[in-house]
Amino acid sequence: MLSVEEALDRVLTAVPVLGTEVIPLPDALGRALAEPIDSTRDLPPWPNSSMDGYAVRSDDLQGAEVSRPVRLRVVGEIPAGAVAQRPLRGGESYRILTGAPLPPGADAVVPQEEVERDGDQLGVARPAAPGAYVRPRGEDIRAGDRVLEPGTTLGPAALAVLAALGRPVVRVYRTPRVAVLSTGDELVDIGTVPGPGQIPNSNSYALGALVRASRAHLQDLGIARDDPDAIEARLRAGLAADVLVSSAGVSVGDRDFVREALDRLGARVDFWKVSMRPGKPMTFALIGNGGTARAGASAAGPSERADRPFFGLPGNPVSCMVTFELFVRPALRRMGGYRVIHPPRVRARAGEAIDNPGPRRGYLRVQLAGPPERLTARPTGEQGSGILRSMLLADGLAVVAPDTRIAPGEPVEVILLRDEGLGGVRDDGGA
Repeated sequence: MLSVEEALDRVLTAVPVLGTEVIPLPDALGRALAEPIDSTRDLPPWPNSSMDGYAVRSDDLQGAEVSRPVRLRVVGEIPAGAVAQRPLRGGESYRILTGAPLPPGADAVVPQEEVERDGDQLGVARPAAPGAYVRPRGEDIRAGDRVLEPGTTLGPAALAVLAALGRPVVRVYRTPRVAVLSTGDELVDIGTVPGPGQIPNSNSYALGALVRASRAHLQDLGIARDDPDAIEARLRAGLAADVLVSSAGVSVGDRDFVREALDRLGARVDFWKVSMRPGKPMTFALIGNGGTARAGASAAGPSERADRPFFGLPGNPVSCMVTFELFVRPALRRMGGYRVIHPPRVRARAGEAIDNPGPRRGYLRVQLAGPPERLTARPTGEQGSGILRSMLLADGLAVVAPDTRIAPGEPVEVILLRDEGLGGVRDDGGA
């Protein structure tokens, strides 16, 4: 049975990085940059005022005192978006507003609170150092600077930089399309009253939300009954996507038919068990174009790529969500071109005992509390693979070795699932 690391390495080796597309800048939020960005200009493009005040020559103000203020003549005004009519000469000043270009000849700005003005006469009672309240040309970015690397997640600040560089469009990696299928005779969709022995289909909604939270496009394949023909037909309908994900039917029970459906599609099964708790019965396979697997193929889009990654996740809802976080989300990020593909991890201290009995590594749901430097982790309650409340309350997954009890106060590694209220402990490189 593979370890989590071995299984994830196989997954990430098998999935391709998708092709690229050029999109309008406003649509690029959250996408992975697919080109290096070098600045073609200085930012700011000229020295400008950081205050509302008066542009002056610092030499004119040498010796200025409260008892003997220097008198300057105001020769004009420069609002933001305008330029001076002429260079500044000795004994003169320009009224200047924040962001306006400094006039030629000026080398400092005196804030308006520090002067007295009477008509076109200005009294300045203290010297000004060269460069005072002036933002130099290129202070932020210089022409030729590398400002963004491929794989960077484009957040608001990155979009602001691209806009400041005058980029109306940007090249990004394509967003994966993910087809999601739930299997099981016991499932009914929400809005339908469950009959005897039936339960609402929560997995499709959990997986759909996880797909969208991974910045991927969702194709909902609905529910397939426990029948090889039905499962095969639904999976075949999902071959137009980049990735297929199913829940349930991948274990060794009498009615676990996903493996049979994969065989009919000509899939190459890489592995179907992982040494982890929860989530042991998990399948990863490659389904070929038109249902015939071909190893080693990759290209930009579904119509061009022979192999579709397939993830057969367990049916228990917690197992389903945990295996998605550990395997499917990193795969989607790899395919989407992101530089950071793994979830962030933090070190915490156990606030109470965290037990992982049995021979498999545990990924146990915990709540985190405290500042980043003194985080504590406490289990969210019972850790059964069907207890959805354990995921609802979880900030992360505590990684615990087999047959291990972490005592209160001992360190534990936690994979973050969310970071609300954690004081900014999450740092995924801008992902």
